[in-house]
Amino acid sequence: MKKTLYLKLCLAYLIFAVFSFFIIATFISDLTLEHLRREKSGALYKEATLIANTYASDLYKSAISLDSVKKQLDALSTYLSATIWIINPSGRMVLDSDHPVDIQTEIIVENFDPTITAGSYYTTGTFFNYFDKEMLTVLVPITSDYTVKGYVVIHTDLQALEASKEGFLKISYLTLLILFMLSLIILIFFTESVYIPLRKITTATEHYACGNMHYELKVDSSDEMGYLAAILSYMAGEIAKSEDNQKKLVANVSHDFRSPLTSIKGFLEAMQDGTIPQEMYPKYIDIVLNETDRLIKLTNSLLTLNNLNTKGMLLEKTVFDLNQVIHDTVLSFEPSCRSKRIAIELILTDEKMMVEADMGKIQQVLYNLLDNAIKFSHPDSTIKIETYEKHHKIFTSVKDYGIGIPKENINQIWSRFYKTDLSRGKDKKGTGLGLSIVKEIIRSHNENINVVSTEGVGTEFLFSLPLVDMEEDEI
Repeated sequence: MKKTLYLKLCLAYLIFAVFSFFIIATFISDLTLEHLRREKSGALYKEATLIANTYASDLYKSAISLDSVKKQLDALSTYLSATIWIINPSGRMVLDSDHPVDIQTEIIVENFDPTITAGSYYTTGTFFNYFDKEMLTVLVPITSDYTVKGYVVIHTDLQALEASKEGFLKISYLTLLILFMLSLIILIFFTESVYIPLRKITTATEHYACGNMHYELKVDSSDEMGYLAAILSYMAGEIAKSEDNQKKLVANVSHDFRSPLTSIKGFLEAMQDGTIPQEMYPKYIDIVLNETDRLIKLTNSLLTLNNLNTKGMLLEKTVFDLNQVIHDTVLSFEPSCRSKRIAIELILTDEKMMVEADMGKIQQVLYNLLDNAIKFSHPDSTIKIETYEKHHKIFTSVKDYGIGIPKENINQIWSRFYKTDLSRGKDKKGTGLGLSIVKEIIRSHNENINVVSTEGVGTEFLFSLPLVDMEEDEI
């Protein structure tokens, strides 16, 4: 996305402004003028009807003098800002509010036709060319004994209506201007809260697409844009971390493979060129075999971890006695415990604790945890394995009282090939994959494993498995 989106938005805003002013200047102008005409003509029609039914009717009945009617019409003319006529059906002027009474001078509106307002109660124009400018005219008949005696005609200048229209249009323009100023604030707000963060996100994605996963994306917002930026930044960080882990993985695999291979090659070459005498062969063959076992262990651990990470991995779940698996695992470490004078204390709930899981993989979890506990325990110490039930789950604890794990290393112990500085000095055979395998196995069972450790005091690993109630199964 380039700048076209924002430009389109601004262009749409300007087009909307132009069209709005155009509509007000044309359609709204005409509608306003028409409304004013109807409103004014309605008011004049009411006055004309009132005059026709009172003064004008009395005039034709000779019930009131011409001068009296003239005075009334003059007053109304001033009030209405209009010209008031009383005219005969032939077009002869009887009274005109704009001129004094003159019975000697005959004024006739040529081609007068009372049907000019047919279909409406008003008309516009010069009224049979009598005026030299546009007028709004209403016409009401004066009747007596069901006979039309004459007409009351009221004229008003259309320029006054045009002036009123312009006043209304000015108000409309001002209102529209205020609305556009307010909408400009909305546009500015949109720019600050949506467009600018979107540009930052777009720029960041371009960097990420080019492989620069360490590009820093900062969007100071608590709305959806801020959340999107945070998720994107987190995703890039995880990808960068994954890339770094891959590099570390290659480096660690290379290191852990190179050391035993170098030893094997060196000893075999020494045996081949006679540097090592033949009588010493058994000793160095044992060393070569030990290094080979180390390579096999490393390869098997890698294969195991890779299989555990495969999506859709099938677990061979069965119902088995966890206590028996713990006993069997502990027995396999009897030589190691005897050599370090380490005692293993078992605190197991009930005689049998039936769980549903992959027995082989759970045995591997116990083996790796117990192996670590023995490895980092002091001679003449104790390792405690305890089980207890809670929330229909079995929790298994493997606790040692050895060297512990530094606080800054707790979150890293699950990483592949990770070894603390303490372990590197003590154990040259470890692959750094044991706890990664444990984590993946427990996670594949949709269960959790946690660790609590204090440096110099000891470490406890605690994991859960689903309990199977054998009595319910039998029912």
